[in-house]
Amino acid sequence: MTVDDIMRTAPVIPVIVLGDKLDPAGLAETLVQAGLPVIEVTLRTPGALQAIKEMSQVPGAIVGAGTVLNEAQLARAIEAGSKFIVSPGLTNPMALAAKGTGIAFLPGVATASDIMRGLDLGLDRFKFFPAEASGGIPAVKALSAPFGEARFCPTGGIRSDTAAEWLAIPSVLCVGGTWVVKPDDNDLGVVAERARAAVALAV
Repeated sequence: MTVDDIMRTAPVIPVIVLGDKLDPAGLAETLVQAGLPVIEVTLRTPGALQAIKEMSQVPGAIVGAGTVLNEAQLARAIEAGSKFIVSPGLTNPMALAAKGTGIAFLPGVATASDIMRGLDLGLDRFKFFPAEASGGIPAVKALSAPFGEARFCPTGGIRSDTAAEWLAIPSVLCVGGTWVVKPDDNDLGVVAERARAAVALAV
């Protein structure tokens, strides 16, 4: 799948800092069944790579690694079964390494200069991060005007009650949602309810 395919699969990509209270495979099954098959597992916890390995075995799950900062993490994430890679920022070495593997890559941008550097590298799909702290909806609208080919997945500070407003922006294909799965969650039923509500945000 291309990064564009992935971004258009569902309106919300759950961005997960995985705790130790949920079984990764069970969580992936819950999200897929609820209609959110694209899952970003951030490399912020010791068990993240093992979780990606287990979740990627779930039929229908499109599991990627987030918070990928360098080439070594990129290699480990791909080895674990990641189908896409998300970085909080954009550097030439990281972008070139990701492009060299052929994996779908979603780098973080926050400024016009970031986007211009991405376009120079042949990229036009970006994570707008940190979305609220970087100016929120007015900022992504302003950045979309001169960069008509760019499309965004805003992430960072977006809530269930503000996501629809973000998704109404034509250049926004999806949003990253940390509210769908929280580190202290221990009830897959609650996660399923949040996930179904997120699917209903599709415009």
